[in-house]
Amino acid sequence: MKLLSAFIASIVVGCVLVAAQILEPTQHEVKYADRAFLQKQKFLLEILHRLESPLLFAKYLNYAADFHFDKNDFVVYDEHMVQFETAYKAGYILPRGEFFGALVKSHMTQVWGLFNYFYYAKDFEAFMLVASWARMHVSEGMFVAALTLAVIHRDDFEGLMLPPIYEILPQHFFTSKLIYETEKFDYNMWIRQIMYEKEYKDFLYQENKDAYKQHAYIYTKDWKTWQWWKMMGLGEQWYAEDMTKLADIAVGNYKTTRFSNMAKGTRIFTMPTDYTRNIEYYNEHSKLSYFTEDVDWNSYWYYANMDYAYFMNSTKYDFAADRRGEHWANALKTMLTRYQWERLSQELGETPEYSAESVFEHGYNPQLISYNGIQFGYRQNDFDYMHYTDFDQFNRFIYYYKRVTLLLEKGHFMTKNGTFIDLRRPESIEVMANFMEGNADLFDSHFAIYWRIFSHMYFAGVDANQLHVLPHIFVNHETMFRDPFTYSYYKRFYQVIYKFNSLLPAYTRDELLLPGVRVANVQVSELMTYFDFSHFDVSTLLNDETLFIEDTYVFDKIFLARQQRLNHKPFTLDYTIEAEQPQKVVVRAFLGPRYDQNRRALSLAEYRENFIEIDEFIYELVAGENAIKRDSRDFYWTIDDRRTYAELYHAVIIALGGEKPLELNVTQQHWGFPDRLLLPQGWAKGYPMQLFFFVAPYIGPHVRYPSYEHSSFSGGVGSGKRYIDNKPFDYPFDRPIIETEFLVPNMFMKNVKVYHEDKLEEKYQDGKYENYGTFDYTYKENN
Repeated sequence: MKLLSAFIASIVVGCVLVAAQILEPTQHEVKYADRAFLQKQKFLLEILHRLESPLLFAKYLNYAADFHFDKNDFVVYDEHMVQFETAYKAGYILPRGEFFGALVKSHMTQVWGLFNYFYYAKDFEAFMLVASWARMHVSEGMFVAALTLAVIHRDDFEGLMLPPIYEILPQHFFTSKLIYETEKFDYNMWIRQIMYEKEYKDFLYQENKDAYKQHAYIYTKDWKTWQWWKMMGLGEQWYAEDMTKLADIAVGNYKTTRFSNMAKGTRIFTMPTDYTRNIEYYNEHSKLSYFTEDVDWNSYWYYANMDYAYFMNSTKYDFAADRRGEHWANALKTMLTRYQWERLSQELGETPEYSAESVFEHGYNPQLISYNGIQFGYRQNDFDYMHYTDFDQFNRFIYYYKRVTLLLEKGHFMTKNGTFIDLRRPESIEVMANFMEGNADLFDSHFAIYWRIFSHMYFAGVDANQLHVLPHIFVNHETMFRDPFTYSYYKRFYQVIYKFNSLLPAYTRDELLLPGVRVANVQVSELMTYFDFSHFDVSTLLNDETLFIEDTYVFDKIFLARQQRLNHKPFTLDYTIEAEQPQKVVVRAFLGPRYDQNRRALSLAEYRENFIEIDEFIYELVAGENAIKRDSRDFYWTIDDRRTYAELYHAVIIALGGEKPLELNVTQQHWGFPDRLLLPQGWAKGYPMQLFFFVAPYIGPHVRYPSYEHSSFSGGVGSGKRYIDNKPFDYPFDRPIIETEFLVPNMFMKNVKVYHEDKLEEKYQDGKYENYGTFDYTYKENN
C-alpha cells in the first residue's frame, strides 16, 4: 500500500512539474524581411561603412545633393532644426574630421537638431536624403550618435539594426597600437615582413635554444594575465589566419556557420590586442584594465544613454511610461557596484569617493587616438581640481550638487508652477534620478538642466561654449568609464540616490511576505571564470581600395582584433519552491560580496547597495513542490556577443539575392548587460559571495513581458513594457533593511564561491611552450 501511495504521489508531483511553467514570450510565427525592408537595412549598413572615407555610392551622393532643408520633407520642423540649419549656413556646424563629444554643450545642441531631422523625416526616402547629406558634411561622431538615436526611437524603424558601436568607432575602444597597425596595413609589405620574421624565429627558437629561453624570460617577465601572446612568443602585429583553425578557439559569432559561410574566399588576419598598462609610472589600477576597457562593458553604458538621451523630453519623444530616470540610475548603480566587485576580487579595496578637496593619486592614459588622428588627452598622477582654471564651471556644478542634497534633506520642494513634490515617497525616485542625470524631464526650468555635462567639460578642459575640442575620454559615454576616476566621481553622484532610498520607510514583514510560498532550496552549480579569446572586426579601419560588385561591398580581407577577455562558464540555479495554491509570481536573484575590503562579514542592511540583480522571471506556481532550472545563458537582462558588421551585411545581401530570408523578429536588442561579465574574476581558491533569492506576487502590465514584438534592436524603448513588473529596480533592496522584519520564508540566501582558472603561466612560462613564436590553436581544448 505504501509503495502504491508513493507511486501515485510521484505521478502527482510529476504532473505538478509539467504544469508549472516559466512565462516566456508567446512564440509567434517567425517574420521575414521583405525587399523594401532589406533595402533600408542595406542603406543603414552602407552609410556607416568606413566613416572616415568619403561616400562611394553614386546614388547616396545624389541623395546628399538633393537635400535642401525643405520643410515639406518633415512632419515637424521645430526650433532645434531651425537652429541647426542656421548654424550650418553660417559655417558654425561641427564639420567632418572634428571630434564630437556627446557631453559637450555646443555639440549637444547640434546633435539634437540633427537627430530631429532624422526623427521627423516624413518617410524613409526623406530620411535617406538627410542621412546621406549628414554623412558628407557633419562630424563622424555626431552623425553616428544621431543615427543611433533615430534607429532606436523611430517606430517605423522597428527591426532595423546597426552594427555594434565598437565596430563603427573602434578608435574609442582599442588602443592606438591596433588602430595604427590596421590603418597602415599594406599586403605586399606584410608578405615580406612575415617572410623575414620566419627566418629569424626559425634561428632563434629552433636552432638556438639557450638564446630562446633568455629571450622568453625578458619578454614575459612583466606579463599580465591577458597578455597571452607574450607567452606564445608573438608580437602585436597582423598574422594570417586559417579559418578552419579559427573556429577551434573562437567564441560567439566567429564560431557560427553564418560566419564561416560569409568568410569563404576571404583572407582573414588577426592581431594580438592589449589593454592599457602603466608605461611611465606605477599605477595599481592597470590591474583592472581588462575590465574597465572591456568593449562590451563600455558599450553597455553607451547604449544605456542612447535609450533616453539626456536632452530628450520623454513626453515629446513618446517614452514617458518607460521610467527613464530610474532606468538611468539603475544602470549607473550597476556600473559602480560591478566595478566594486572587481576591485574587491583584485584586493584593491573600496572605490574611493571623489572630493573636491582631495587629490586623486593615480593618473590614467587611455592610449586612444581619435578618428581625426589626434590623441586623447590623459589625466596625470596626483590629480585635483586645481589642475584647471575654469572655476566658474567648477563652482556651477558643485553649487547645483549641494542644492539637490539640501532639497533631499528638506524632504520636499515646490516647483515654479506650484506643484508640490514630496521626496519621502518611493515614486519620487524618478524626480531624484532626473535631477542627478540633469535631463530634459526636470520638473522646473529654474533648475540647471544639463548641469552634469558642465562637470564633464570641466574635467576634460573644455570651455562652456567651445565648439572645436580636443579628444578626451570624459566627454563621451563609451569612453568615460575607462578611467578609474570616473567611478570615484560617480560614486559621489550616486550617494544622493542612495540617501534618497535610505530615507524611505523600510518594508514591513507583511509587505514582503507571500503567504503559502516558501523557497525550500536553491542549488547552484560551480561558478568558474576564465580568460578566453574574443575577436572584433576592425576592417572598417583599412585604407586600401574598396571593392564593389553591382553596388555591393565585397570583403576580400577581414581584420580581427584578438583579445583575451573575462568570461565565465555557464552555470545553473535549481530552485525548489513550495506553494499552497497556484499563483503567478516573479522570481528575483541577486548576487553580492560576502565580505568587505577588511574581510568582515556584513549584514544585508549594511551591504545592500553592493548587490546586483542578475535574473528575474515570471513563473506560474502550482500547488505543491515546484522545481525550476535557470541557466545563466537565459537570464533576462544579459546579452551575448553581438553580430558583426560583415556578418549582418552578408545576411542582407544573400536575402536580397533570394538565397536565404532574413528573420525579422529574432534580432538582438541593442542594450543589455554583457553575460560574460556577470561574475567577478574571483580567486583560484574561491572568492566568497552571496546569492539572494526572492519570490514576490506578480504585479505588472496586462501584456506579458517581454513582448515578442519588442525583441528587436530597439528593445521596446517607448513601449512602457520593457520591465517584467511594476516594482522598483533592485526591489526589495531599494529601501533600508530591518533584518528581523526582512527575512521571510519566500526568501533564500546561499553562500557561494567564484573560482578562477588560469593555466597560461603553468603552460607557457619559462620556455615550456615548444612552438614558441606561433599561436597555440590547442589552447582552448587543453584548458
